[in-house]
Amino acid sequence: MAHNNLQSAEQIVLFGAAGDLSRRKLFAALYHLESEHLLQSNLKIIGVARNEYDEKEFQQFVADNLATFIGNEITAEVVQRFTARFTYLNLDFSDQAGYKRLKDALTSKTNTLYYLATPPAIYGMICEGLNAHGLANKYARVVMEKPIGHDLQSSQVINDQVNRFFDESQIYRIDHYLGKETVLNLLSLRFANSLFSTNWDHNCIDHVQITVAESVGIEGRWGFYDETGQMRDMVQNHLLQILSLLAMEPPTDLSAESIRDEKLKVIKALRPITKANIHEKAVRGQYGKGYLNGKEVPGYLEEEGANKESTTETFVAIKAEIDNWRWAGVPFYLRTGKRMPCKHSEVVIYFKHQPHNIFSHSYAQLPANKLTIRLQPDEGVELTVMNKIPGISNEIQIKETALDLSFSEINENTRVIDAYERLLLTAIDGNQSLFIRRDEVEQAWKWVDGIMEAWNATNELPKSYAAGSWGPVASIALIARDDRNWDE
Repeated sequence: MAHNNLQSAEQIVLFGAAGDLSRRKLFAALYHLESEHLLQSNLKIIGVARNEYDEKEFQQFVADNLATFIGNEITAEVVQRFTARFTYLNLDFSDQAGYKRLKDALTSKTNTLYYLATPPAIYGMICEGLNAHGLANKYARVVMEKPIGHDLQSSQVINDQVNRFFDESQIYRIDHYLGKETVLNLLSLRFANSLFSTNWDHNCIDHVQITVAESVGIEGRWGFYDETGQMRDMVQNHLLQILSLLAMEPPTDLSAESIRDEKLKVIKALRPITKANIHEKAVRGQYGKGYLNGKEVPGYLEEEGANKESTTETFVAIKAEIDNWRWAGVPFYLRTGKRMPCKHSEVVIYFKHQPHNIFSHSYAQLPANKLTIRLQPDEGVELTVMNKIPGISNEIQIKETALDLSFSEINENTRVIDAYERLLLTAIDGNQSLFIRRDEVEQAWKWVDGIMEAWNATNELPKSYAAGSWGPVASIALIARDDRNWDE
C-alpha cells in the first residue's frame, strides 16, 4: 500500500494513557506488535494522563493491564522489553504550560505520532497545546478516535479545530472495523477473483444484508450512550464503512487516495431517507427486559442511571439504496442493535435466482446462492452452492452445501490479528489507506442526520423489543415487504 512522505514514527505520545481504550486495546495491540518484532528498536512511547504515576508505576500499570486483557499469551521477557519503552507524563490537557514539559520529554525533529485516546471534545484543546510549543510540526501526525461529533455540524467544528494545526495528510481518523481481517479481505475477494468481480452488480446480485449485533447492553455507560444511540454509534461509521467497501468501484490502485475516493462516491450516491419515506425505509427500536443465555436482563430504561423518559434507540434497521449504475434496484439492508441473541457481525450477499429450474422434483424453487462474510466472532467466508447428493437413484437429488473458509481453521497456527494492531502499525508507518478522510466523515453524517431529522419530524418513538430477540417486529416487516427475510 502506498505511503505518504512521512517516515516511520520514532515516538508515540498516548494521550488518555490511563483510560479505558488504552487499557483494553492499545497496550495489547502494541504488545503484540512488540512480540512480532514489528516495532523499531528505537521507538519510545510516552503515556500522558492526569493520574499521578512515576515512570516505574506506569510501566507496572501497563504490565498489569496486559495480564488482565491478554492473559496467558504474554511472556515475561516481551513484557519487560515492551514496558521499558514507556515513560510517563502527568498532564492536565487544559494546562498549556504542561505541554512545555511534553516538549522537553520529546526528541525534536523526530517523527512523532500523537494518539488521542480522549473524548473528541478536547481534540482541539490538545492540538492547540501542541502547536503552542512547536509540536504540531511537519514531523507530526495525529490519530483521532471516533465518534467525531454527534452530527455534521459538531464534526465540522472538531475537524476545523484539528485542521488549524494539522494538514489532512497528517490526520488519521480511526474506525476499528477497517482494521478487521475480513473487512480488508473484501478488497481481495472482490478485485482479485473474476468469479466475484464480474458478477458484482445489479445483474447478478439480488440484495445485500449487513448485520452488526451485540449481545451486551450499555455496560454502565448510560450517560455516553444515551446521548449517542445506535445510529450515531454504529451506523454512521462501521456500517457505512462496510457498505462503501462492498459497493465501491474498483480503485486504480491500493493507495489511500484511490480507495478513499471510491468509498466517498458510494456514500454520496446513497438515496436520502426523509420524512416522506422514513416509515418504509428505517426502523428504530429500544430493548425492553428479556432473557439472554437463560438469564433475565433489564430493559434499557431499567439500566443503572437511566432516564425513564429516554427515546434513544438501541436498534436500527435501514433499507439503503445506492443511486448509480452498478447498484440500481439492489437494496442494502442494514441492521444493528444491542441486547441481541449473540455477538455477531456479518455481510450476506444474495445472488439472483436461476431463471429456469430443471430440478423442480427436488426443489420447487431453487434457493439463491449466497456469499456470507463473517466479521466476528469466527472470521471467515462461506459460499452456499447447490450440490448433488451422492447415490444411485433415477432422479438427481440436490441440496445446499456450504464451501466454508474459516480463517482460524486455514491458518491454524496464526493468531487472528486484532484490528488495532494493524491500524497502529499502518499509522506508525505513515500509511492512511485504512483511515477515514474528512469528506467521508461529513458525507456519512449528512445522510445519517437526514434520517435522525426525519424521525424527529414524525415524532416516532423507538419500537420496543425484548432483550435476547432480533429486534422489533417492524424490522422484520421492513424486509418482508420486499418478499425477503433476514438471514438468521
